[in-house]
Parts: sequence; C-alpha cells; structure tokens
Amino acid sequence: MSKTILVTGSSGLIGSEVCSYFARELGYQIHGLDNNQRAVFFGPQGDTRWNQRRLQESLPGFVHHELDIRDRAGVLALVRELKPAAIVHTAAQPSHDRAAAIPFDDFDTNAGGTLNLLEAARQACPESPFVNMSTNKVYGDAPNLIRLVELDTRWDYADPAYVHGIPETFSIDQSKHSLFGASKVAADVMVQEYGRYFGMPTCCLRGGCLTGPNHTGVELHGFLSYLVKCNLEGREYRVFGYKSKQVRDNIHALDVARFMAAFVAAPRIGQVYNLGGGKANSCSIIEAFGLAEKYTGRKQVSVYTDQNRIGDHICYYSDLRKMRTHYPQWDISVSLEETVRQIVEAWKRRSR
Repeated sequence: MSKTILVTGSSGLIGSEVCSYFARELGYQIHGLDNNQRAVFFGPQGDTRWNQRRLQESLPGFVHHELDIRDRAGVLALVRELKPAAIVHTAAQPSHDRAAAIPFDDFDTNAGGTLNLLEAARQACPESPFVNMSTNKVYGDAPNLIRLVELDTRWDYADPAYVHGIPETFSIDQSKHSLFGASKVAADVMVQEYGRYFGMPTCCLRGGCLTGPNHTGVELHGFLSYLVKCNLEGREYRVFGYKSKQVRDNIHALDVARFMAAFVAAPRIGQVYNLGGGKANSCSIIEAFGLAEKYTGRKQVSVYTDQNRIGDHICYYSDLRKMRTHYPQWDISVSLEETVRQIVEAWKRRSR
C-alpha cells in the first residue's frame, strides 16, 4: 500500500510540482488541498484551476480537497482522516505588496493557517515530516545593510562574508519585512517551535524566487514567469527601483520538490534551510531581460520607476552550504537558462 502525502496549495507552482514528483518518482498517494485562493488574491490572472485539472488528469488516484487552510475544524478533520506519512505546506498569501491591502486575510492565511496544520499534525500524525514553504522575506530588508558593489548589470555583495550568499544564521530581527514577511515570520517560528518543543520532524524552507513552467506569474508575485509573459505579449514590465540591477536567485520547482523528498526521507527536528538557486542561478532584472529575449526572440518592453517596493531586497541569493551538508545527495539540477527556456515554452503552449 502506497504512503499518503498531504500537499497544501496543490494547484500552485510548488504544490503541483511536489504532487507530481512524489507520485511519479516515489509512488505516494497524493491528496491535494487547494481552494483557488490565488484567484481571490490576484484576480482572474491568478486562477490556478487549470493546474488542478492537469493534476487530476495526469496523476492516477490524485484526490483534490476543496478546503481553506483557515478552516480549523476542516483541516483537523482532514488530517485526522488521512494521517498522512508526510505534510508539505505550500499554501499561502504570497505577495508582500498585496498583504498591505488585505492584512487580516494575509495573517490569517499565512500564520493562522500554518498553526491549524501544525496542531492537526501534532494531534493526528506527530511522527510525520512537516515541510513548510517559508520565504527569504523573513529576513526583512536587513540584507540591504550588507556592503554592496555596483557592477555593469547587477548589484553584488562586497563583503567577503557573504560570498556564498545569505546563510540561515542571518538575523530576522529589527528590520522592515512587509506585512507578508511578518506573517511568514510568525509561521516560520511556529514551525520551528513545534519541532523543538514537541520533537516533531519539521523544517522551514526560506525560498528565494521559486519558479518553473507551471507558475501562474502575476505582477505582484512570480518574477520570472510574469516577466516572460510580458515579453511574449509585448506588454510593459514595470521595474521598481535599484537601476534594474536588483538580484534574485531562482530555483526550479523540480529542485524544490527534490529537496523536500530528501528531507522527508531523512527528517530532522525544527530545521531551517535557505532554499534558492544560489549565486550560480541568480540574475538581475537587466540580466533576466536578456535571457527572456534569447528564448523568445522578442525585445523586452519595460518601464522604470525610481520608487522601490517597501522592504524589497537589493541583492539576495541563498547560501546553499547547509542544505548540501545535511543532504549531500541533493544539489541544483536545473540551470537558470533551462528554467527560462521552459517558462517561455509553457506560456506559448497556454496561449495557443
């Protein structure tokens, strides 16, 4: 009999990749929890029903649960019924811009929803690995205090202490996070606490830019996916400050799912990992324009504003050394160029 995994946010980019990977590569019975809240947060362009249908059509035995993680009783009942061998929690209000307009929805989803799942897991299956998709926004704008150097197409760290990127020991305190960052801090710390206080196998994955061909990118969330979509449609891509040289590391959803599988196979108590593409898979906005143009054959149309987003990072890429030390069989397997190529092809298919 196959093991059961519960994946929240199963119609989203990471959730759907986890569903596919655990089903096809590891033989798990997949239960996906999603209520298309992304369409509520971002409007019709954020709708993920297409991805739900894709999973239902492509994964034998996939079970969809139309449930909001804010529904405490509903979450508890589902986890008690399933007693899953693992829980991967990717459901969230994911935009730090959007959070300011919907602070209660943001906190109730990100913090309250995570607590609902943790407590359900503690009551029903405390031995099952619990993987929480956190965010690098838990560090707030503190990375902007690192000494930087301006290069031709990007900013980079001038301080040799950060030559590998931001480590998990970096402070999350006394910085500006955005309301989204603050709600994710609450969830992140609670996941750690359930691990350390109750001895549960939990981890927080502080993601950089998570991306891939199944991303429903919108302006407020989904940097590379949305940039490529704008390129293909000839629409202006708005750049917010920092001379278009702000840097992000990008990790393909497949490599996220692969790391989650490594953790589930050999779980640890209350761990934190900075999950990103690392310096090798980082790019600035300017450099991303060049990559998109390479694979679409179209000139990127953009408009620039000097006003940066509140709490936004000037330069951020993840130090992957802890991940590689704890799970040496894991490493980045999809390059940034290949990721962009896949995103271009995916948007072309969807527009046909």
